[in-house]
Parts: sequence; structure tokens; C-alpha cells
Amino acid sequence: MPKIYLSPSTQEYNLTITGGNEEYYMNLIANAMIPYLDASGIQYGRNRPEMTALESAQQANAGNYDFYLAIHSNASAEPYTGRVRGAEVYYYPGSQNGLRAATIFANNYKEIYPLPDFVKIIPLETLTDLNKTIMPAILFEVAYHDNQEDFQWMSSNINEIGRNLAVSVADYFDVPFVEPGVNARGVVTISSGSLNIRSGPSVNTDIVGSLNNGDIVRILNIENDWYRIMYRDLSGYVNSRYINAF
Repeated sequence: MPKIYLSPSTQEYNLTITGGNEEYYMNLIANAMIPYLDASGIQYGRNRPEMTALESAQQANAGNYDFYLAIHSNASAEPYTGRVRGAEVYYYPGSQNGLRAATIFANNYKEIYPLPDFVKIIPLETLTDLNKTIMPAILFEVAYHDNQEDFQWMSSNINEIGRNLAVSVADYFDVPFVEPGVNARGVVTISSGSLNIRSGPSVNTDIVGSLNNGDIVRILNIENDWYRIMYRDLSGYVNSRYINAF
């Protein structure tokens, strides 16, 4: 199962045009991503607001994550304060997977950002999130928080941005993107043996785990006669006839 580290900004001192701060809004976007990652079977870890960029990178390195996503918003320097719009996706120069991820994220973001020609991919060596991580990484500046139009769009589209980033994560990992569905609970009901958890909604897909009678699962989505479920830290598909939802 793919595993991503989410690193929303911890820069509470970067104030938005309305007096809020970057840390608050980037954590809202990370929060919005979670249901989509869960539904798509993508594991995740996350930094804490009190952590530095270096501490976030070190925690990700220690956790054997497959990909690192830093989520930020931008501000322009004098004399351009408040006059610049756009989104930038940074990756470490020479990282082929970093460039591949940046390209995926930028292309998908152009579908929702109001000025798609202003979404840029930029190689950069100096960012801690990129030069201290051992897995492929990008830093995504989703908008300019000191620009009235950019901030208004960003703050009004938190869930859409989170969903778009989650789509890009699924695309990067080459796994199906699944919309959050039922999100109910269910109990495994079998008369003997164990119930296979499969990687897809078919008996022809790989077995990734098993369940016992009486196990409680979370139902994330329904695909024909199959439930996509989460059990502890394992996500996959089981035939719905063996799960009683409640």
C-alpha cells in the first residue's frame, strides 16, 4: 500500500491578507485530503504544527514513506506585495520522480486554478523539504495568500484543492482514485475460515490480507458487489455478501 507524508506549512507567522495565517489554511487543505486518501487506500503520516521543516523531513525519513508532499501558500516581496498570483510546484533538481510528481500535480491543478497558465514547475535545491528528504518530494505553493483574488479563491475552495491534491497523489502512485462513499462500519459474517481482502474488486486480484468472523471494518466505498474497506492500517476490497453494515 503506498504511503505519503503530508507536511502542511508550520509557518504561523506568515499572515494572509485577512490576518489569518498560512499554517491554518494549509492544515485545512491537508485535512480535506484525508477522506480521499482513505477511500483510495493510500496510507499517510503527517507533521505537527510545532515542528520545523527539518523535523518534518526527519520524521518522514524515519517512517519509510514513499512520497513527501509539503503544502504551502506564497507571498511576494516588495515592491510586488499583493500584486502577484499563481501556483508553484517545486522539486529537487535531478530527481526524476520529483519532476514526474511536479508535472502530475501541476497538470491536475490547472484544471481547478482560475489562471492555469500561472501554474509553474520549478526546480530548486535550497528548500529543506526537498534537500533533506530521502524519498521523492515536492513543495506545492497553492496560491498567493497576500493577493486578494488568490486568497479569496483559495479560502473558498479548500475541499476542492484537497481533493485535487489527493487525485494527484493517486495518479503519482498509479492507483485508482476513489471518492469517499458510505464510510459506515460493518461486521464480518462468515461461517468458517477467513475472508480474503483483495487489492481490487475482483476474485482475480491479489490477496492483501484476511479477516475473521466478527471483525469490525470501516466501509469506504461500494463498487458493484464489493466493499472497499479499512481494517486497522489495511485497505482493500471484500465481497459485500460477507459484511453486515451497521
